[in-house]
Amino acid sequence: MLLGGRFRITDIGDNCEHKKSIWPDTVCIARNIVSTVNLDCKLDLKTIALQARNAEYNPKASFVYLYHVLCFRNSSVFIWIRERFAAVIMRIREPKTTALIFASGKMVCTGAKSEQQSKLAARKYARIIQKLGFPAKFKDFKIQNIVGSCDVKFPIRLEGLAYSHGAFSSYEPELFPGLIYRMKQPKIVLLIFVSGKIVLTGAKVRDETYLAFENIYPVLTEFRKNQQWYEFVFIYLIFSIHTSIISTISIRVAIFCLAIRFNALDLDLICQERAGAAGLAEKFVEL
Repeated sequence: MLLGGRFRITDIGDNCEHKKSIWPDTVCIARNIVSTVNLDCKLDLKTIALQARNAEYNPKASFVYLYHVLCFRNSSVFIWIRERFAAVIMRIREPKTTALIFASGKMVCTGAKSEQQSKLAARKYARIIQKLGFPAKFKDFKIQNIVGSCDVKFPIRLEGLAYSHGAFSSYEPELFPGLIYRMKQPKIVLLIFVSGKIVLTGAKVRDETYLAFENIYPVLTEFRKNQQWYEFVFIYLIFSIHTSIISTISIRVAIFCLAIRFNALDLDLICQERAGAAGLAEKFVEL
């Protein structure tokens, strides 16, 4: 499962590659592997949907797409186009994946947690098609997208990151809470959230995901969001008011937070129980 180091990988699949690095407690998990394969034959989707288990086909279902077209003299027109989704949706339990099977013989497999699982699932789908009487083959298997996620364990100032890296970033909190960071090399798209959670997508191989994280981590540390000293003071004072325990303890806690903020306390002074509120206040006033 996971090797120690900066970029640890947790994967359900066997024989997955792990990479050692230097930042502990950072775990990246492969959430979804998207692959494609060519069955090299024409398929009757209705027959597949009727005879196969866990398969559904709804050719009447349609989706509406909005296209923005620029016209003469910078005028714009929005065009609504209704398109049908003509594919069989098939699912298997082991490995737990979903396949989109098209009449042309092309198939998309999603939901696997590793490359090995994705290939195994695609072969199972191809075998199901063969059992239904179609001369399906297994050609041109390819990993199209690897989606991973990780947590850097600290909050991030997304506004500052978007301002400093405007050429690569897109941040519209009214539309989407995360910052979209489009990395040029490797060509990976990262969704960065203020909580420190990151989603990496667009990789073809795992090494691209590793490299993208190694490139973005130093940038994120520059925009680490530190808790302000007055936030701690406010929280403790509100707690004291709520519980009706406004006393010297509250004052000591407030002064303690201020002193830590300005690095005014020595470790020995913190550890000494005999250092009362007066001692802490004197230490803070000396600044």
